Amino acid sequence: MDDYENLLKRARASLPEKTASGERFEPPNAETLMQGSKTVVKNFEAICLKIRRDPQMLAKYFSKELAIPGTMEGNRLVLHGKFYDRVINEKLATFINKYVICKECSRPDTKIVEGLHGIKTLVCDACGARSPVK
Repeated sequence: MDDYENLLKRARASLPEKTASGERFEPPNAETLMQGSKTVVKNFEAICLKIRRDPQMLAKYFSKELAIPGTMEGNRLVLHGKFYDRVINEKLATFINKYVICKECSRPDTKIVEGLHGIKTLVCDACGARSPVK
């Protein structure tokens, strides 16, 4: 039994240090550009692809949260107001926590399903949890 434990200790010592947190999802950061009185989110389409949400949904969320009109021009979002990167990224993080991350297992593998009477539900593909969303 002693030999086995010595071999086990030697094997553990030869393992590399854990470098990653194990989390494969990193929330995207918005790249913004101010043009006069407008703010352009240059990588808007890439953000929507990464979080797997409809661009119209995210554009509507930004418009409501920032209380300004916004339009989509190609793969960019144009917000009709001046906003710094920090504000846009804070709103994006809030959106991801509300509408992307599973409330049970904290994974981003979710989709929004519309059920009876128009009630939207966040359904996790990883653990199967369901939670209502506004």
